[in-house]
Amino acid sequence: MTADEVQQLAYQVLGASFAISLLAGVLIHRGHFCTMGAISDWVVMRDATRLRQWALAVAVGMAGFGLMAWLGWISPLSTIYASSQLPWLSALLGGGMFGIGMVLASGCSSKSLVRLAAGNLKSLVVLLAMAVSALAAMRGLTAVWRVHGLDKVAIDLPHGPFVGQWLSALAGLELRAALGVSAVLVSLCLLAWVVKDRRFHTPFNWVTGAGLGLLLVALWWVSGVLGFVPEHPDTLEPVFLTTHSGRMEALSFTAPVGYWLDAFMYYSDGSKRLTLGMVTVLGVLVGAGLSAVQQGSFRWEGFTDRADLVRHLVGGVLMGTGGVLAMGCTFGQGLSGLSTLSLGSMLSVLGIFAGTWAALHWQMREA
Repeated sequence: MTADEVQQLAYQVLGASFAISLLAGVLIHRGHFCTMGAISDWVVMRDATRLRQWALAVAVGMAGFGLMAWLGWISPLSTIYASSQLPWLSALLGGGMFGIGMVLASGCSSKSLVRLAAGNLKSLVVLLAMAVSALAAMRGLTAVWRVHGLDKVAIDLPHGPFVGQWLSALAGLELRAALGVSAVLVSLCLLAWVVKDRRFHTPFNWVTGAGLGLLLVALWWVSGVLGFVPEHPDTLEPVFLTTHSGRMEALSFTAPVGYWLDAFMYYSDGSKRLTLGMVTVLGVLVGAGLSAVQQGSFRWEGFTDRADLVRHLVGGVLMGTGGVLAMGCTFGQGLSGLSTLSLGSMLSVLGIFAGTWAALHWQMREA
């Protein structure tokens, strides 16, 4: 493959990623898909409808990823979640911070993008605060504390960071088969819980949950199959085109929002490039905006008072810092990470759920 062919393929990867994320933006907006909202519905009203939407998206994404891994098209070992060590303190603390932050900010990073696209200027403040704090946690002062402090508190994973690897080691299965079997088993358990409530069975809920799961699978295919070059003409090494990490990536928003701010401020240094994560942020924003305009729900909104501004600023900072510590947001770990059956993702999601639950109960007591 020549350098020109690689460049053309990179454009195809970015274009396909934009199209997939645009559809995701429409679904998130129309389906009111929100992890914080799903947990809030359960805590406040004992309504698990949106939580089942989320579980359905995870189940479909997990089954699709497992099938592609079993076929040998992709491997979780090529994703950003592959590490022989589990920084459990960063995962739990970062997840907890993110969960608290998204309650204060009235939604996670993806929900903030969707709300901004529909005219909510509060979400613009949240995203700016999140971007600044995420960049600091990746490259700034808090990054030094993270790398030399929290991230060092880790445990070794003798069989690897994925459930499929543990099943392979303990049951003696070939790795590809173990990846597929573990994905099927866990996704069926999630699906069984989803279908348990007959009130969930509406086209609206199924299209939202299953649709986002399928879009996640499609993006994994774009990143891991379409965008994979076995031998780059310049480096002669395998590469996943357009990803920031050089590994397979899917839907995630905290760090990519920070990359947009970084590119906006330092574009002239010549080192900035458009990545898959940045394109998915733009796609969700455009898709949600088109949906809001077509639906007639676009309207400008702002802060009601100073306390409202402070809550959203603090929420954005907690989401940016926590999202980097946990290596992802409700999409980066809650959907993309869980679809690989990563142990670290499970720990991060546990932290997110715990932080959200605690913040919601605090809000109810203060009300």
